[in-house]
Amino acid sequence: MAQAYMTEPGQGHGPERAGSRIRRLRDWWRPEGMWRRGIILAVLAAVLGLLMILHAQVPNSVGNTGSLLETFLPWLGLGIPLLLLAAVLRRSATALVALVLPAVVWCNLFGGLLTDKAGTGGNLTVITHNVNAENADPVGTARDIVASRADVVALEELTGEALPKYKEGLAKAYPYRTVQGTVGLWSKYPLSDAKPVDIKMGWTRALRATVAAPDGQQVAVYVAHLPSVRVKLNAGFTANQRDNSADALGEAIAHEPVKKVILLGDLNGTMNDRSLAPVTAQMRSAQGAAGSGFGFSWPAAFPMARIDQIMMKGIDPVAAWTLPATGSDHLPLAASVKV
Repeated sequence: MAQAYMTEPGQGHGPERAGSRIRRLRDWWRPEGMWRRGIILAVLAAVLGLLMILHAQVPNSVGNTGSLLETFLPWLGLGIPLLLLAAVLRRSATALVALVLPAVVWCNLFGGLLTDKAGTGGNLTVITHNVNAENADPVGTARDIVASRADVVALEELTGEALPKYKEGLAKAYPYRTVQGTVGLWSKYPLSDAKPVDIKMGWTRALRATVAAPDGQQVAVYVAHLPSVRVKLNAGFTANQRDNSADALGEAIAHEPVKKVILLGDLNGTMNDRSLAPVTAQMRSAQGAAGSGFGFSWPAAFPMARIDQIMMKGIDPVAAWTLPATGSDHLPLAASVKV
């Protein structure tokens, strides 16, 4: 005769208990409370904040990943409004609180660039411009430079075909000049001690000259065009040659006997890039000290990074700004300084 078995309330058979556990686990991973929703969004916000805080710890050993991150570091801020929108749609208080971290970090790193720090009282205006070897209108570019009324002009990526046009277009406004390899310096004030600077490239892409600035001040002006960098799927951020040139340039500036120094040029790197530390550690950025906004210079059609730089030591920057586009793929940069 078959026997009937009774079970205690809440026990059930094996499959039923397993199903109950799965449901409880599912409910735990898919919470519905506003503080328990959006866990993944909160984690993403924390990762974003830590990535900005610890960007210097991201290694360069594999494809120069750290330098690539630092080149476009300000753009990580775009993740904040995107995560904010997702947190609002998800109605997640946890994600909203977590977003405080990346927001505070980004403002600490870049918030100061959003204010206008321009002043008055400058007595020397300088310009740097990578004119682009493929510039189809060097005559127009020279005309735009003259219209800026700058005192000292540095040009990079000069070609043998275009150089005579720049010389002719700038001659009247800038009676003093020196051209070394593919870089040149034009000035309204006398130049002396002009010479190439070896940045370990095999050909000349940097120079140094002394400018007899206002009030009898002597200013050493460096013009440099560091090697280009590339982002390749199989090699990452190929910047080793640029990094070696940055070391050489930093060494030259460190041993400069003139106390007032200005560096103008296309460094193919931003002030955040650790690989440019041999240069950036000893000089001030005109844009960072006296500009307004990020001052992105490349590419001209949609600027995403400031790889062209105006830096100095022993001199106070007064204002810094970006000039309108010319026929180049870089925007020209200008700064007013008090010598």
